[in-house]
Amino acid sequence: MAQALTAQGYAAVTIADVVRLAGVSRRTFYEHFDGKQACFEALYRAASGTALRTLRDAIDTSQPWQNQLERALGAYLAHLAAGPELLRSLFVDIHHLGDAGAALRRETMTRLADFMCETINRPQPAAAPTLRPLTPQLSMAAVGAINELVLIAIERDEAAQLACLTPAAVRIVRALAQAGDLPSGS
Repeated sequence: MAQALTAQGYAAVTIADVVRLAGVSRRTFYEHFDGKQACFEALYRAASGTALRTLRDAIDTSQPWQNQLERALGAYLAHLAAGPELLRSLFVDIHHLGDAGAALRRETMTRLADFMCETINRPQPAAAPTLRPLTPQLSMAAVGAINELVLIAIERDEAAQLACLTPAAVRIVRALAQAGDLPSGS
């Protein structure tokens, strides 16, 4: 499916394309998937899981959250940049799946936001400044902002340079994390 998507996008992909590129029969395909959409959903879940593992693997809990986040976001964006051809399908074509695609996307965004909250809200080394916990809403706002930066890069055919977005992504997250430290009503 990944090869077919990179060649022509979800709307144009047929099951014949997928089985030809995978070197399997239609029967084998249907033993694993109900159809094209189910195959794409499985690919999306797998790719999202790999991206989240990349983030988690970049964390060093002995470091302050700011360093952890910079390292994790850099690794995440470099990971995405390593497969720029597939990104369009994963970030744009997912919307062709209607409600099912929206639910998958929301699930992924929520997992990323939860990861961000866990990282920032984890007990920090003694020298790190104390912050209020990052709220799920602010964490989701950060994930949405980073997602938009990635989409802009895809639209401009600059997905291979996503690692260049690391400083901006870090600033967004830091600003929102520190906003969580503002007194109520500010």
